[in-house]
Amino acid sequence: METVQLEGVRKTYEHQAKELAGSYLAEAAARAQALGVPCTTEMRESDTPYQVIIDIALTQGCDLIAMTSHGRSGMAALLLGSQTQKVLAHSTVPVLVYR
Repeated sequence: METVQLEGVRKTYEHQAKELAGSYLAEAAARAQALGVPCTTEMRESDTPYQVIIDIALTQGCDLIAMTSHGRSGMAALLLGSQTQKVLAHSTVPVLVYR
C-alpha cells in the first residue's frame, strides 16, 4: 500500500473518531441539561489528556471533575484508568470517579 493511501485511511479514521466523540459529548450535555445540570463540553487532542482535563477544569472554574474508571470487576476493579489516576494525583479540583 502506498503512503498516500495510508494517509487517507488515517485521516478518515481521525475524522470518524472526532465525529463519534462529538456525538458522545453532545448526548452527555443534553442528558445533563435535561436534568437541570449546567454543562458545557470541550474536545481537544493532546499527548497528556489528564493535564488538559485539569487545565480546562481550572480555566472554567469547575468545582468538580467527574470521570469514569474502567468497568472491571475483581482485582482489576482496584485499578483505575491511567488518565483517571493521573487526574486524581495532580488535580487541585475535587474528582469524582464513577465505575
